[in-house]
This record gives sequence, C-alpha cells and structure tokens, in this order.
Amino acid sequence: MISSFIESRLKNASYKILGDGSYFGEIRGVRGVWANSKNLENCRKELQEVLEDWVILRLKGGEKIPGLSIRFDRRNQFLHA
Repeated sequence: MISSFIESRLKNASYKILGDGSYFGEIRGVRGVWANSKNLENCRKELQEVLEDWVILRLKGGEKIPGLSIRFDRRNQFLHA
C-alpha cells in the first residue's frame, strides 16, 4: 500500500535542468518534496528517498496523508490499510 502510494506520486514528478546543468525534481501536490542532483537518474533516486522520508515523518507525527489511508493498532502493533 505504501509502495503503491509512493509509485503513484513519483509518476506525477516533474524534472527540469537548471542553469548549472544539474537536475531538479519535485512532486506536484506534495509540498516540500524535491531533489537536486548532477544527473537525472540520481535526482529520481533522491526524490524517491525524500518522499519516503516525508511519508514516514507524517505517519510518525499522526498527520494525514492525502491519498493514503493507514490505521495503526497499538494493541497488536500492526498497520492496517
């Protein structure tokens, strides 16, 4: 479920080449998730890592993530979709 969410958001990523020749990537609709790297492949990898960290921080903080529904059962220590 989380992998599907990340994959779907990465499909909405946009990339551009900056004046210094590096690549900048961001995901529309996910504020604060962006990456910058010397080549496109590394920019994509970095963007995925940033998005994964963003999801973890939101979950840890108990914040809602639009498009992702997760419940944590503290009694059983399991995640439920």
